[in-house]
Amino acid sequence: MQREAELAEVLRAAIRKGDLLDKGRMPPERTLAERFGVSRARLRLALDLLQEDGTIFRRRGKGTFATPPPATNVESLRSLARQVTPRDVMEVRLEVEPALAALAADRAQPQEIDLLDQLMRATLNLTDMDDYEAADDMFHYKIAETARNPLFLTVYESIRSVRREAVWTTQRRDSYSAQTLHLLGDQHKTLADAISRHDSREAAAAMEQHLLTVSNALLRDRVRKIDLEI
Repeated sequence: MQREAELAEVLRAAIRKGDLLDKGRMPPERTLAERFGVSRARLRLALDLLQEDGTIFRRRGKGTFATPPPATNVESLRSLARQVTPRDVMEVRLEVEPALAALAADRAQPQEIDLLDQLMRATLNLTDMDDYEAADDMFHYKIAETARNPLFLTVYESIRSVRREAVWTTQRRDSYSAQTLHLLGDQHKTLADAISRHDSREAAAAMEQHLLTVSNALLRDRVRKIDLEI
């Protein structure tokens, strides 16, 4: 396993530099194995380690990604994204994501709880909006993945893609004050703690409260023409 750990670290460094990625996607296993001069079996073991620590996401039929993968129907969702409003998106998120949090609390394995804690901590004490968005995206996606319901995950991926494609999400830099980012980070901690205790009711409630905070800020400040992160 030491050799696989060393290979995983080499891959991790290459991912951070952007050397392996094309729009967030990694090359096929055969290409990677040839590039690094290893067997595909050893490569898979190294990729397993990267998946366990949240560095990559694998999706059958989609590939391997260094960020959460896009929905399968991105093109059709672009048309939808032109029609939806922030209120539309938040209404759906408030229905879907508390249920995902409850399922994650019921089903999370010890290694998933550890990873969620790691991803949660990455959202704390941030002052840069780009850094927060990236950390927030990973944390929420991992909760959806931990629910282990492929249909629910597909729905979540669609919501995520619509949020990313909608025009009103493009002007959201410098939207949150340091105080708001601190509050959202604290809410992430409450949510991760509930999942770690396998308290599905509390996890759902924590997710709902978190999304209400986001929704209230978004809808209030859009009246002032300030776009906030969803």
